[in-house]
Amino acid sequence: MLELTAVTAGYEPRRPVFRDVSLTVAPGEAVGLLGPSGCGKSTLARVAALLHRPDAGTLTLDGTRVRGWRHRAPRELRTAVGVVFQQPRLSADPRLRLRDVVAEPLRATGRRGEAEARVAELAEAVGLTGDLLARRPHEVSDGQLQRACLARALVLRPRWLVCDEMTAMLDASTTAALVAVVEAYRAESGAGVLAVGHDRVLLERWCDRTVQWAALTGGA
Repeated sequence: MLELTAVTAGYEPRRPVFRDVSLTVAPGEAVGLLGPSGCGKSTLARVAALLHRPDAGTLTLDGTRVRGWRHRAPRELRTAVGVVFQQPRLSADPRLRLRDVVAEPLRATGRRGEAEARVAELAEAVGLTGDLLARRPHEVSDGQLQRACLARALVLRPRWLVCDEMTAMLDASTTAALVAVVEAYRAESGAGVLAVGHDRVLLERWCDRTVQWAALTGGA
């Protein structure tokens, strides 16, 4: 279970973005978090992905309470969560070729020997050809780069996947393709998915249940 309990988080002392938010995602479940831009959804997603320490509250992964964040979190917990951000150009190193973008987590965790086979497997799954893998981010479209970022999020076979506005900048066909990849991975692995967005139609079609941000924060 991924459990966020009474979480308060922000970026300035005593000025939280939100207070006392609780949310759970079960293994194998896809939960949509629906709300307008700027309400705090992405901050909650970063807490769930172990990328932002909350001011208060707890995050529990598979029965283990998280006590360290970012590089201070134990590797077992860090690698249990994959994350895909809204803007791929801000989350991919512009110096790397796409094959190295995908392989980056394997190399960071000392698993270089798995890189070639795993990158080839995921490239086929997300729709990246060999010529695209040889290009750098500025040489591909947003959709092609987001395909690489999704592959990177899946490369360590995470038990949890956080998709923070993953398709917000993409056309309908690319959106459908990437959601299909996530759903295939969920069916195969039993991973839980937290999908953050503001597109009600997409989230309600994609997810097992959709939660309104206002319901979490006591809004109308």
